[in-house]
Amino acid sequence: METRSKEANLLANGRPLLLLCMCLGIFLGCSSSDDGDDALGNWVDRSIFDGTPRSGAATFTIGDLGYMGTGFDGDDRLADFWVYDIQGNFWSQLASFPATARSSAAAFTINGNGYVGLGFDGDNELGDFYRYNVAANTWDTIAPFGGSARRGAVAFNSATHGYVGTGFDGDNDKKDFWRYDPTLDTWTELVGFGGNKRRDGATFAINDKIYLGTGVSNGLNQTDFWVFDLTNESWSPLLDLDDDDDYAIVRNSGVGFSIGDKGYFATGDSGAGASIDIWEYDPLTDLWEEKTPYEGTTRQGAIAFSNGSRAFLALGRSGNLYLDDNREFFPLEEEDEDD
Repeated sequence: METRSKEANLLANGRPLLLLCMCLGIFLGCSSSDDGDDALGNWVDRSIFDGTPRSGAATFTIGDLGYMGTGFDGDDRLADFWVYDIQGNFWSQLASFPATARSSAAAFTINGNGYVGLGFDGDNELGDFYRYNVAANTWDTIAPFGGSARRGAVAFNSATHGYVGTGFDGDNDKKDFWRYDPTLDTWTELVGFGGNKRRDGATFAINDKIYLGTGVSNGLNQTDFWVFDLTNESWSPLLDLDDDDDYAIVRNSGVGFSIGDKGYFATGDSGAGASIDIWEYDPLTDLWEEKTPYEGTTRQGAIAFSNGSRAFLALGRSGNLYLDDNREFFPLEEEDEDD
């Protein structure tokens, strides 16, 4: 009532109300821009996954082909395996993963082949590992993982080696890292990671560097952010992910991917539930910028395919709803809700 009384007084005077409205309009216009309403980024619907909706699947990308398999559909762990053709925009089923059905497995690539292992079968954490021969569409057993059996680990690769670390082994969150040599079929433990323990973290690659962040340990989402230099296998800390003034990119069970010279963290469990926000990282400034949120349902346990110039985000779950949608992200375009 008090506000209306003041507005009535201004209206009686005419001109002061006009000036007030102009000032409010200018203020609100600036506020809208500052709040990120003009964030760039557009999501475009792509071919829905042909198989069973799921979360916690393992995935890797080779050229213009995104490979995905295993996971959990709300009732069962899965062992089927699929490939998404980025150029053709279609899915095809491949030879099934040859071992125990599982979720929360880890995957990487070396020399044009995929490697998948670890995970959770519903009762136990797993330590076995397998190579997928892309040309033959067959699977081979490789040496078991060098560390403890676990789920929710991160994995990445150089041109010649695979790397796996962090995760949860059934008793303890982990922070150890291991390198796999495909020529010798051996695992070697690496030292030098000074970050926190975690499970369900995320990574992305830009040139010869791997960026690691997010994840959860002791019930708390982790805020430290690290870069791994593949050329000398060394870790360096970066700015934390929870700058109170500008951003809070704190979550677990999200995805990481890169497009060109920028990296991205998207979706995941923020601690208040599943999210759809996406943040872009600039390695030149060590800073983040929020982009247009994912246009689908909020989710965690999603997958991402990226060939370096194009990226796709798909699947996952929102509460008890398991998802099979798939969208491509265009970071430099304005949002278009009609595509």
